[in-house]
Amino acid sequence: MLMEILKAILFGIVEGITEWLPISSTGHLILVEQFVKLQEVSPEFWGMFQVVIQFGAILAVVLLYWNKIWPITKNKEKAIQERGILSYFNKDIMILWTKILVACVPAAIIGVFFDEVFEALFYNPFCIALALIVFGIAFIIVENLNRKKDGKKLKESNSQISYKDAIIIGIFQLLAAIFPGTSRSGATIIGGLLIGLSRPNAAEFTFYLAIPTMLGASLLKLVKFGFAFTGKELIILLVGMVISFLVSVLVIKFLMNYIKKHDFKPFGYYRIALGIIVLIYFCLVR
Repeated sequence: MLMEILKAILFGIVEGITEWLPISSTGHLILVEQFVKLQEVSPEFWGMFQVVIQFGAILAVVLLYWNKIWPITKNKEKAIQERGILSYFNKDIMILWTKILVACVPAAIIGVFFDEVFEALFYNPFCIALALIVFGIAFIIVENLNRKKDGKKLKESNSQISYKDAIIIGIFQLLAAIFPGTSRSGATIIGGLLIGLSRPNAAEFTFYLAIPTMLGASLLKLVKFGFAFTGKELIILLVGMVISFLVSVLVIKFLMNYIKKHDFKPFGYYRIALGIIVLIYFCLVR
């Protein structure tokens, strides 16, 4: 059991790092599982685990951005007396949440009806490697295009994101829902950069978008699994989520500081290199 807990810690570290860096958490978890396998759980549990472990990462976003995403005002009684029931809520944050929910619609519809189909078709090393390489190239191209537009004014705040922008970002998120290895954060950041968002704004909106998206995916997997945990499985899942939460806090802080002065091209090069290594390994070694 100790060895399985250590493996859960490893998976939690991988999830916490790769969920927020645009290098694909699901892709990395699937690849790591090729070498490190949970031995005392069912295949059904593993399929659920690699999604629900993301719940710890979600909590990291909630903790770090609570003041920016919690819509209820602090002085509720005074607000109601002065301006009515609607003053319970922060208008700007409520508008932000409507944009987030709009962006979730494409992936939500596809995920509910075709999740198992895409999992059967694309959850394999070749598709993961291809997605890593393609979106790695996309990061380099998009950043080069942005460099040529240095004089262009970027959208620096959430309030500048339109509903049209939110739909476009949601469509990019849909690509990640279909193809493992794409990276949900990577796809949405690329979408954000293409429509003129600054790097910090694109990353922040991606973090917010993760809350309903990953929460919905986790709940869907839990419902399909049936909450039928053994004691060992429950411990493994909780350990993975806690470690994912702790690592995510550190990684989110790192990423936001990093992109203030640097672009995303190093992540693109990493994705390409990893994709090539995966292709070589599974084509020649396996």
